[in-house]
Amino acid sequence: MLVFKFGGASVKDANGIINLASVVKKYTDNQLLIVVSAMGKTTNALENLTRAYVDQTDDINPIYDGIKKYHFDILLELFESEHPVFDEIANTFVEIDWMIEDEPHDDYDFIYDHIVSIGELVSTRIVNAYLNKVSVKSHWVDVRSYIHTDNTYREGVVQWDKTRASISRDIPALLDKGVVVTQGFLGGTSENFTTTLGREGSDYTASIFAACLGAESVTTWKDVPGILNADPKFFADTVKFDELSYSEAIEMTYYGASVIHPKTIKPLQNAEIPLLVKPFNDPDAAGTVIKEDGVNQFTKPVIILKQNQILLSVSSKDYSFITEDHLSDVFRLFAQNQVKVNVMQTSALSFSVCFDFYEERFGKLLHSLQQDFKVKYNTGLTLITIRHHNENTLKELTQDKTILLEQISRNTAQVVVK
Repeated sequence: MLVFKFGGASVKDANGIINLASVVKKYTDNQLLIVVSAMGKTTNALENLTRAYVDQTDDINPIYDGIKKYHFDILLELFESEHPVFDEIANTFVEIDWMIEDEPHDDYDFIYDHIVSIGELVSTRIVNAYLNKVSVKSHWVDVRSYIHTDNTYREGVVQWDKTRASISRDIPALLDKGVVVTQGFLGGTSENFTTTLGREGSDYTASIFAACLGAESVTTWKDVPGILNADPKFFADTVKFDELSYSEAIEMTYYGASVIHPKTIKPLQNAEIPLLVKPFNDPDAAGTVIKEDGVNQFTKPVIILKQNQILLSVSSKDYSFITEDHLSDVFRLFAQNQVKVNVMQTSALSFSVCFDFYEERFGKLLHSLQQDFKVKYNTGLTLITIRHHNENTLKELTQDKTILLEQISRNTAQVVVK
């Protein structure tokens, strides 16, 4: 039994969905569950729609109309106009219609999950319909009935016992009947509300299903030849890893390597299931294999860039030392506001942290911190992480940049720059 995950780049247009079907056809002798992300940059567009709706700006309808047009244009390339998938997609978008007719009253993260989740629900219905059209028998499954989470919107915490029971009860029988198509990134609460698992969370979805079903492997299909030592959008001379160990992959994802969601590896490691990262445009290529005994060969340092960072420093209002009690209060506020620390550094009088900028969360965190601390911060920064670093690489990456914070350990260098 195999689990495949197709990211947004692999289904960004009609040709991508046709290619997905050709990849799936190569593996129809196996039981196969496929997890699909929203198409192209749909999640970004839905995030923009969420912000416009919450702020009640004038561009709500133009953004929403553009999202719908993008999907219906793809439908027109794949199906005859009377195909029932057109009604399915229209009915799925109705969930957004209902929401944006009223003024926003709920928490931002709750609204975010209910709007942004439509991207995966739409993409999987299109993929499922096309697979059946080309004689690949498939069944659409709503993942929100199987991956159960708490009520932490945008960062749903998986309730593993309930999730495992639901998946084990229903999915094996469906796999006997054909390919199972479901959504990445999404979960459901006990009250039947939608949650998301964090950006790029479709990889995590695939690993959850694989661990619960005892899959032979998980394959994530990407627009890169495998896992590279750096993002090819920023670096021209990247090298591909043929193998990686689970532990090295965990380190890379922890520091922000975007090719795999940080939570993906642990369920697979616990179940001893290998993860393959392969190019969807060359499905016969070897890609990268992540497994327990994977061989780590680092001919070049691993470079990870995280942009849109904030560097924030807190100090006590009476200029006293930063103590364990102060740190306890600070971390409690970070946890309450769902802000994850990427780098931290303490001195006698201040505590500095670098983290991803999310406007709503940062605003709440800043307000909370300012009750008891003096707070200073810089925005629009970049965090550079170099695994297995050397002096030359560090110099090259920081040249002509202002270094605001630097930490260097035996295996990892981290620098916050402007």
